[in-house]
Amino acid sequence: MLKLSRKADYGLIALRHLAIYHGRGAASAKEIAGRYQIPQPLLAKVLQKLARSGFLAAEQGVRGGYRLARDPRRISALEVIRAIDGPVRLTSCFGGLCDHTDRCTVREPLRRLHEGILDLLAGITITDMAETAQAAMPGGRLAGRGRNRGGMPVRVAARIGREKVECSE
Repeated sequence: MLKLSRKADYGLIALRHLAIYHGRGAASAKEIAGRYQIPQPLLAKVLQKLARSGFLAAEQGVRGGYRLARDPRRISALEVIRAIDGPVRLTSCFGGLCDHTDRCTVREPLRRLHEGILDLLAGITITDMAETAQAAMPGGRLAGRGRNRGGMPVRVAARIGREKVECSE
């Protein structure tokens, strides 16, 4: 099962939050953790990693916290996931860890699926996630539909090759 780590999930939630409240200054780990009911110590580590990776800038002082260091329209979900978790691999085949490569009958279909998932993640920006969250607020066009902790719809559909792939939480 392809699943985001909790750290990657929290990183995307935090970046989306900072994109929504972009003009309002820095936000602390405590503020973001409280807003989305996620563990502050783990979020603090994720935010530090995102700052080291150049996604965030840390501000010191009483009104300190984190703010976006890059334009959210230029940050993809794939970049964030890779910065937090490392390479995204659907199966061990794609990491050179498989002993059955020469006789595998599903390697090519899985490769296409893997590339499709990577393309899908690369095509979703933090701005896209923020706009989805704003539309999901009361009165928004997505109000009432199922969403995960970060406010994203729980069902994602994509075209990979000629086949439609649907994923649900």
